[in-house]
Amino acid sequence: MITKKYKRLLIGLSFIICHLAFSTMFISCADDDNDSANVGLGIKVFFPTKVVTNQPITINGSGFNDVTEIEFPGGAKVTDFEIVSDDMIKVNTPSGIPAEGGKIVVRTANNQAESRLPLTLGHTIVSGFSKQPGETAAGGEQITVYGSDLEFINSIELLDADSVPQLIDHKDFYRKGTNNLIFRVPLKNIYDGTFVGYLHTYDGQKIAMPELTYEPAAESGGHWETVKTTIWKSDGTSGPVSWNGTYRFALEGHDGANECIAQIPQDLWDKMMTETFYIDVEATDPQIRVTNGWWDAQWLADFQPGNELLTDNGDGTWTLEINIADAPDYVATLLEKHILFTGDRYTPLEIYFAEDVWVDGGGHMEIIKTDIWKGDGTAGAVSWNGTYRFALEGHDGANECIAQIPQDLWDKMMTETFYVDVEATDPQIRVTNGWWDAQWLADFQPGNERLTDNGDGTWTLEINLADASDYVATLLEKHILFTGDRYTPLEIYFKEEVWVGGGGDSGPKEVVFWEGSAGAVSWNGTYRFALEGHDGANECIAELPQDVWDLIKTGTFYLTVEATDPQIRVTNGWWDTQWQSDFQPGNELLTDNGDGTWTLEINIAGDPLVDTIDEKHILFTGDRFTPLKLYYYE
Repeated sequence: MITKKYKRLLIGLSFIICHLAFSTMFISCADDDNDSANVGLGIKVFFPTKVVTNQPITINGSGFNDVTEIEFPGGAKVTDFEIVSDDMIKVNTPSGIPAEGGKIVVRTANNQAESRLPLTLGHTIVSGFSKQPGETAAGGEQITVYGSDLEFINSIELLDADSVPQLIDHKDFYRKGTNNLIFRVPLKNIYDGTFVGYLHTYDGQKIAMPELTYEPAAESGGHWETVKTTIWKSDGTSGPVSWNGTYRFALEGHDGANECIAQIPQDLWDKMMTETFYIDVEATDPQIRVTNGWWDAQWLADFQPGNELLTDNGDGTWTLEINIADAPDYVATLLEKHILFTGDRYTPLEIYFAEDVWVDGGGHMEIIKTDIWKGDGTAGAVSWNGTYRFALEGHDGANECIAQIPQDLWDKMMTETFYVDVEATDPQIRVTNGWWDAQWLADFQPGNERLTDNGDGTWTLEINLADASDYVATLLEKHILFTGDRYTPLEIYFKEEVWVGGGGDSGPKEVVFWEGSAGAVSWNGTYRFALEGHDGANECIAELPQDVWDLIKTGTFYLTVEATDPQIRVTNGWWDTQWQSDFQPGNELLTDNGDGTWTLEINIAGDPLVDTIDEKHILFTGDRFTPLKLYYYE
């Protein structure tokens, strides 16, 4: 028989054992999260997971310092890659990957590791444009490209003011997604006339755009401005992240909102699931993990200085660019488990969307349309028939539909306001589903505040399905149907007001602080730059004023070189400290300008190189290039 005394003892021992087991488990998790253990050669994740030939890939894992070969699906073996660190490799996708894809393998002299997830092969297909042949595109105006696998478009070719081809790099696109891409026509440096532009992809496709009439922006002053839409802003009370679960964010009113620091409204949440957003953090050396509240699904690998998605702002803050749309496995966990920002050595400040708009300077507000569908005049009038059916692209509900809608536009139609223009004198418009068993509101006829007579024989119906959850829930299976009587649908579209015109100020101004040429670089020490009046200026090609010197130590500046296949090293004059690795074609910071020159984007803020250049100055060396100018933008 067990006495009360021994019962108490057993209970106490059980408590201690459970406590120790829990503590051990917690410590083990913390060690794993901190990546403090040496786990040997392994691939954790790679991005992107869908590629085409020549697509840059980042592989994250461990034990990469000794990797000598990477094997891609189909047996293509690559030995030319960049080992950024022991846990990061950058490589360009080789040709020969089969359509079905497969795993990536990294090898050292005596070991190999295979990726958990497969690499898949993409192929860009363009289905349409927001501008039709013969229309006009003014400087500063946005043009949208529709299709599939558009993320592989890496530049857009237009003519400059002198009718010479110029390339808009993918980093300068207004928005780049899988199913649509938006770019801006250059404000001033655009040929004033009619021509065909081209889209270029990583794998060498050259896709013709519609023949448009381009014209520079009007003269009247103005500027581009980044406008933030704040999702959440810190009140300063929650402190830094140190592998804790403080910064949790959930959909407003959802079960996953328990213990979250903020709840996100439905419209912003939907946008976060499908578009790019940003988080600003205060830090000097952040390690940012984007996971879910149960820590069992993560978006990519941890983000640390050197990752192309993490930017040092030079003022003690960093910005992480986030797009989880291509991570469906992670997104699928968030309704139940919410978003968690964890990691180490940073304090979240703000989460937001950002977009560039043209403001001020005597321009005007203009309605910019984004077409969802445009009629070709062949489908005729509605008379209680089922002609005008619209479904999600690739979904079962697309059978017998007049058009299939790309995923990004479909998601936006479910959450934001869109419009349908119809030709009619006395329309009766019903918005139902393809089985006629669920309808959005009542029929719309003249006199309804959502139906506007445009005075030219057309009417516009304003539609927002976001508050009609019962109707929306039927649409994946049964699609959208516009029926009723006495009208012909012409166009379905989104619209927004933006400030256009202006154009006297064409955006950031280029400030050149050195220009010249002393011949080609071939691992020599010719192109040395030092602080004006400093000892380090001996044997330098130029001395830089204090304000410029301060800028190159803290901000972004650019080096343009003449080359066909440059290898650029940014080091100091004693060659003992280097910024990142050598830069060669394929690196995201090195841009081919398409005219025999290349531009390197440089930001050494916070890098060990900064601490050496006062004494040892800065040196641009390497091989196969001739420096032309150094500059920044203001």
